[in-house]
Amino acid sequence: MRVVFAGTPEFARTALEAIAAAGGFDVVLVLTQPDRPAGRGMKLQASPVKQCALAHGWPVAQPRSLRLDGKYPEDAAAAREALLAAQADVMVVAAYGLILPQWVLDTPRLGCLNIHASLLPRWRGAAPIHRAIEAGDAQTGVTIMQMDAGLDTGDMLLEERLDIGDDSTARLHDRLAGMGGRLIVDALRAAQAGQLQPVKQPAEGITYAHKIEKHEAKIDWTQPAEVLVRRVRAFDPFPGASSAVGGEVIKLWAAHVQADEAGAAPGTVLEASPQGIVVATGRGRLVATELQRPGGKRLPAAEFLRGFELKAGQVFEN
Repeated sequence: MRVVFAGTPEFARTALEAIAAAGGFDVVLVLTQPDRPAGRGMKLQASPVKQCALAHGWPVAQPRSLRLDGKYPEDAAAAREALLAAQADVMVVAAYGLILPQWVLDTPRLGCLNIHASLLPRWRGAAPIHRAIEAGDAQTGVTIMQMDAGLDTGDMLLEERLDIGDDSTARLHDRLAGMGGRLIVDALRAAQAGQLQPVKQPAEGITYAHKIEKHEAKIDWTQPAEVLVRRVRAFDPFPGASSAVGGEVIKLWAAHVQADEAGAAPGTVLEASPQGIVVATGRGRLVATELQRPGGKRLPAAEFLRGFELKAGQVFEN
């Protein structure tokens, strides 16, 4: 089976490696986003998917757009030539980052299969892992979907679910990436055998996982402690839940709820001990156990307090 793969970040690389390891699939072309400046030196860096493709010796295309009538028509035209030449049976798409026009969806014989990190139709869109944690969902999972022109609206082909537990986005991402790699291999094998059975998405339960914006990182201490703890988990590793105190913006990377009454105005530090920094919220108390100063490392509360003086009565900004 001739496979074109389109993806960019680590989530997609995991799926591409799974396809390679499974055997029986010929990866004939890899599409990924253009190299981007990254790191302290802001040097151009290849995406995880490009690095994987080059390591395997697969041809790579990096169009800035796939719209033939868009801002970069020459990029789209070159990608179209490459796709037509690839004569793919199927295209696998995972966190690619470009909108696929209808001509792309129509090019492979079996269309385009998407690996989506939610239980559709819940959390269609860009940030399904973050939003599931932020909303307090008990479960999420991976859906393999036959792509159509809509935003994650295509027929469902395979689905698997898992319990979120107290995972951060970083941990849940890795669990879902592994699941996605396994499921896409199952889907490709079923497609080879003509055994895929598309199921329409339900009309009820549709939600949208909007892209995470940096401004969401600021902690609103008037919110209940349980909501804030979910946001701390959801915003790890990006953008990191943060709040200003003592003239510095501090990031919170781990926290739990203390059920006692807040007992003070939201944002007030009630206790600063090696076990954690206890802060009053709109309902209950939040105990921060891993924190980070600007330019510093993530540290357990005990180590953090050795380098940053924080006392009961100080107030985090709202």
